[in-house]
Amino acid sequence: MLRMSTLFLRTLRENPADAEVASHQLLVRAGYIRRAAPGIYTWLPLGLKVLAKVEAIVREEMDAAGGQEVHFPALLPREPYEATGRWTEYGPNLFRLHDRKGGDYLLAPTHEEMFTLLVKDLYSSYKDLPLTIYQIQTKYRDEARPRAGLLRGREFIMKDSYSFDISDEGLDASYAAQRAAYIRIFDRLGLEYVIVQAQSGAMGGSRSEEFLSPTEVGEDTFVRSPGGYAANVEAVTTPAPAAIDWADAPAAHVEDTPDTPTIDTLVASANAHHPREDRAWTAADTLKNVVIAATNPEGERGLLVIGVPGDRDVDMTRLEAALAPATVEAANEDDLKTHPELVKGYIGPGVLGPQARPAEVAFLSEDDATIPYMLDPRIVPGTRWITGANEHGKHVFDLVMGRDFVGDGTIEAADVRDGDEAPDGSGPLELARGVEIGHIFQLGRKYAEALDLRVLDENGKQQVVTMGSYGIGVTRAVALLAENNHDELGLSWPIQVAPYQVHVVATGKDAAVFEAAGGLAAELEAAGVEVCYDDRFKVSPGVKFKDAELIGAPFILVVGRGLAEGTVELKVRAAGTSEALPVDDAAAAVVARVREALDG
Repeated sequence: MLRMSTLFLRTLRENPADAEVASHQLLVRAGYIRRAAPGIYTWLPLGLKVLAKVEAIVREEMDAAGGQEVHFPALLPREPYEATGRWTEYGPNLFRLHDRKGGDYLLAPTHEEMFTLLVKDLYSSYKDLPLTIYQIQTKYRDEARPRAGLLRGREFIMKDSYSFDISDEGLDASYAAQRAAYIRIFDRLGLEYVIVQAQSGAMGGSRSEEFLSPTEVGEDTFVRSPGGYAANVEAVTTPAPAAIDWADAPAAHVEDTPDTPTIDTLVASANAHHPREDRAWTAADTLKNVVIAATNPEGERGLLVIGVPGDRDVDMTRLEAALAPATVEAANEDDLKTHPELVKGYIGPGVLGPQARPAEVAFLSEDDATIPYMLDPRIVPGTRWITGANEHGKHVFDLVMGRDFVGDGTIEAADVRDGDEAPDGSGPLELARGVEIGHIFQLGRKYAEALDLRVLDENGKQQVVTMGSYGIGVTRAVALLAENNHDELGLSWPIQVAPYQVHVVATGKDAAVFEAAGGLAAELEAAGVEVCYDDRFKVSPGVKFKDAELIGAPFILVVGRGLAEGTVELKVRAAGTSEALPVDDAAAAVVARVREALDG
């Protein structure tokens, strides 16, 4: 039995200075974790109990779905990651180190390579497949800005599982089994979630879905429609409008547009001095050309220009997802100095892309000195635009896409907004914030090919194995459970993950109270209930109540003044209710309440 008098615990009354979100504040204050370094935390006894219960649910469902558990080291050699390209692709997010002999090692951010090599080492026939193996292991990523406690740390615990199949149909079946297991896991944990379409990023692969838990403190933005469409904002595709007949469009013409440093001032000037015949110009009629600097994992920096309607901005998160594994930022003054043809504030298609490239020079050839020009999907043939004329104080009017300019391709980089149409036509999109708690991928054959994982098929021929990858943020789930289950008094854990189920509090200094409380605690424990007994003799009732409420066990059993009348008080933490119980029947009543809660 846990006893508060000997439990390794110190609660805090004030929030830590570096804690911004409720889960971070309360997990530290209630004695579940302690900060060791930015984004790195020590787990204390109560925290480990919650973590173990989350892990147990994950294990049970992974095993039920046919998974088998393994455990890899966190310290890994460079060579497998070099073979798949991820030693470079991970860039600065990878913790790299050397051993005393100068060998390169890393602290694993994920283990695809190791899983692949393990199966390669042990299996050689289609008869060995399908196979699903998993681990629950610590991962490391050198986050530039670790924040929000366990929600985004540099060291974290993750469940990662991998399926191995001989065919795409087998992968589909394995993927479906893991997806169903994830639904069961998050349902059992009591976490709200939305399954959204996602991009695979550095993981690679084809089909990709995220399990996002909606919360205002989330770093991920996702969208959903009334008709059921849901996607991470990076994965949203823009429905392109139909091309427009430009036969009657006026010829493009350059006009003086002094003192128009912003889209708003440009639109005002256009309507005042160069009105169009059918309606007023709007920001959506302007073509904004944004210069971007992209840096690949090798550190090579290059420029590209993104053309978007002027009523939109370039969303760097969406753009980085489209250009992964490169990182992106707005071009700086030094970047622009290397391309004097880019007149800041007046950049137009005339100096970009195919129209600025000699006919005999192919895009992406060594002879091509022009900057790649990528367009938003809304910029379709026949659309008319106001855009820069590549001269200070001048803009081009009635520049028609397809007639007067084209791009090198399209790119999903413009911001997504409330009210945009869903790609599947299921209604207007609504934006929301969330935290990723799970991500499942159909990796396909990327890693198997890179590491030569092949087995003999039924005809005796070598076949590349196809893989799936499935991850759950275990420590992140603990943080989200805390984020979603608290009030002004402290934490309020769901019973399935609480560090213990009943907090027995003895109040006052009467020996009879402590004797009765200790007896009830022992009865509960003997009946299989997890108990923490606050047996501290010289601590005031107010402090004991504050600690019990802060720690957040589902039930608080108070033994105190009512004992003289033969009653004790049972408090239900989440509901904020209490009831008096006859002391002789209290243990049986509490056991029944605990079992009822566990049964859901």
